[in-house]
Amino acid sequence: MKRWLRVAIPILILALLIGWRIGQKRAEVAGQTQQRAARMKAPAVVSLAPVQIRDVVHTFGATGSVEAPLSVKIAPKITGRIVFLEVREGDRIRKGQMLVKIDSYEVEANVQQARAALAENQYRLAQAQIGQNPADVAVNTQLRQQKAAKASAQADYNQASKNYEAQLVAATANLTDADSRIENARASITGAEANLTNAKTRYARVDSLHKQGYIATQAVDDAKAAVAVQEAALEIAKGQLKSAGAQKESAQQQYNITKEKGKADVEAAKAKLEQAQASYEYALANTSQKSAYRQSIEALKATVNASKAALESAQARRRDTALVSPLEGFVTGRYADPGAIASPTQPILVVQFVKQVWVTIAVPEEVCAKIHLGQPATISFDALPGRIFDASVVQINPSADPQSRQFTVRVIMTNKDDLLKPGMFAHVAVETERIRGAVVVPREAVRADRSGSYVIAAGRDNKARRVSVTPGVEDVEFVSIGDALKPGEKVVTMSSFPVREGQMLVSGGGRGRGSKGRPGGARAR
Repeated sequence: MKRWLRVAIPILILALLIGWRIGQKRAEVAGQTQQRAARMKAPAVVSLAPVQIRDVVHTFGATGSVEAPLSVKIAPKITGRIVFLEVREGDRIRKGQMLVKIDSYEVEANVQQARAALAENQYRLAQAQIGQNPADVAVNTQLRQQKAAKASAQADYNQASKNYEAQLVAATANLTDADSRIENARASITGAEANLTNAKTRYARVDSLHKQGYIATQAVDDAKAAVAVQEAALEIAKGQLKSAGAQKESAQQQYNITKEKGKADVEAAKAKLEQAQASYEYALANTSQKSAYRQSIEALKATVNASKAALESAQARRRDTALVSPLEGFVTGRYADPGAIASPTQPILVVQFVKQVWVTIAVPEEVCAKIHLGQPATISFDALPGRIFDASVVQINPSADPQSRQFTVRVIMTNKDDLLKPGMFAHVAVETERIRGAVVVPREAVRADRSGSYVIAAGRDNKARRVSVTPGVEDVEFVSIGDALKPGEKVVTMSSFPVREGQMLVSGGGRGRGSKGRPGGARAR
């Protein structure tokens, strides 16, 4: 009996607990059912936004770097020493401003020589024409001319010899000076190496004493800094040796040029003297030949024309010694200093025009088909936050890159305040499509289920009604819905719980999107 009670009592207690729990559950379900019914009848708290008529604008965004449309490397046409160069990177320059002056001593001498030769030949021609009619006067005149030509040729030969000697002496002096610089640079390297060795030795001694605890850490740092200073001094000395070697090579080239040109000038003057001597002898032998006299006049005319051409060539070379800026802009590169030897293969300055600047971007082929020359664009810069600059498409490369399959598009913009510098990072937005007067709703107002896309509209009685729509063109904020709704009607953009057909709607204070689009990407206006 006791055993039976021990089993029955727990079972009875368990049954009572189960019955009590079932009653509790039924009460909870009844309460939830009542709450659900209350919610079904209660109005839905939602955010509403009006249906609008707007321009939907699609833009393509890309990044690029600012470029100067005109970038000119200023280099001389002749070889010579730079005697004037004052502009540096960042200096503003104007068109036609003289930037570089090359030593014009030798060129000026050539101009004077060519001018003297022209005057002499003109004189000879004039004298020949004056004495053309009287034969005897012509003969005497011809003899005098040839004699004068001979004397002039002799003077030219003497002058050429002296010029050659003087130029050779000057070139030799430059070469000797270059050798001296090399020796000085080598001596500097030797001294710097010795100083470096001493500094390293002292550093090792100080470090050893420091490890033994005899001196302070500051002494070790000072010795280590001294080693670094001597290493830098050694590198500077090596750089000076390299520079001196380059100067010697330049001086050697100038010496070779001077030597060869001087020899050529002397030989030319000598040939001219021999020609003048032969002409003089020919005049003596042909005093009775009038035809030869007329031919001589024609030859003198040809000589005058050749002298004019030689003078113009010498003057052109003189003009080439002054390098002027072909455009207005800024100096962005300087590669030489006064005293250096300039050559046609080495640019001295880089000048860039920045009154207008370019930004080059890569455009996919499907977007490139929508871009044309003159198309408007906007540009923003991380360095100029909050500022938007107007630009336009100025170039479209008709050939795509075979790897990326993208086309290169270049936009241009004015830079009258010189705010934009080449190399700045730019964000470019190009308008590719514009749909005017589209009926739009915020994108979050459009929902979709198995039956298609729809919006929840608020009727005049503030009851929800489902309206099927066909989404059309869209941007980041809005989507067009055709004529499913009229402008001014309101649609649900946000709700805490799903909204049923016919349910009362109460605005929860939220508001839909305004009329201003977001910067970058596609935007609505």
